[in-house]
Amino acid sequence: MAPMIGIIAGSGYYELPGLLQRKDEVFTNEYGQATVSMGTWDSIPIAFVARHGGDHSIPPNAINYRANIKSLADLGVESVFAVNVVGSMVPERGPGSLFVVDDFIEFTQGRQCTFFDRPGEVTHTDMTSVYDPELRAILIRAAELEGQEVTNTATYVCTDGPRFETPAEIRMFTQLGAQVVGMTGYPEVALAREAGIRYASIAVVSNFAAGTTDEIVEEKEIWQALELTKDPVFRILRRASQLHTSGEC
Repeated sequence: MAPMIGIIAGSGYYELPGLLQRKDEVFTNEYGQATVSMGTWDSIPIAFVARHGGDHSIPPNAINYRANIKSLADLGVESVFAVNVVGSMVPERGPGSLFVVDDFIEFTQGRQCTFFDRPGEVTHTDMTSVYDPELRAILIRAAELEGQEVTNTATYVCTDGPRFETPAEIRMFTQLGAQVVGMTGYPEVALAREAGIRYASIAVVSNFAAGTTDEIVEEKEIWQALELTKDPVFRILRRASQLHTSGEC
C-alpha cells in the first residue's frame, strides 16, 4: 500500500470530500489531543487534520500544533500538503489567488513552537528549505495539470490572531519581503521539520491585507471568497497526492 499522506487545512476546509472508509480518531500523546480523519482518496491513504476543528471552534493561537504533528508522525506520515488561508499583500493577487509558499517570517508570541524544549534536548534545526522543494514542485505541477494559476513562490508571515493585522503592520511586513499573511503557518511548518516530515503549503487568498486597498476586511466576504476556492484547491490536492504516490512530477 502507498504511504499515508498528511493533509492539514484551515478556515473553511473542515473535511476532505470523497474520503472513503473515513474514520475519525482522537489521538492522545505527550502534547495533548489531536483529531485525525483517516481514509482513502483515490485509493491513496490519507490522514486529514482540520486545524480549527470541524466546527471552527479553535482559534489560531490556541491550536495544538505539536499534538497534531506528533499524531501524524506516529501514524507514519512522511509528507504533508497544507492549506493556509491568507491575506494578500500583492495588489494584483486578490481573493481566490493561490501561492505556493517557500519561506516564512514569524511574528507570534507564546506558542509552543518546538519539540526540543526539555533540559538536555537542545537541538537547532535547519530551516533553509523548510518547505520541501520536491513537494512544492508537485503542488505547482498539480496546479498546472488542473488548469489553476498559482504563484510559485511566496514568503508567508505568521501573526497570532485572531485579530487581523493593522495597515502599519502590513506595511512593515511588506518591507520585510513578505507577500502573504496568515495565522496558522507557524509553528506547524517548523514542527514538521523537527519531526522529519516533509511539508509544503498552498496559500489561499481570502482577502487583501489591511491597507493594501481602501476596503476594510469584512469577515462575511472572506467566507464567500473561501467557498469559491474549495473546488480548485481540493482538485490540486487530489492531483498532488496522485503525483506524490506515483513518483511523477
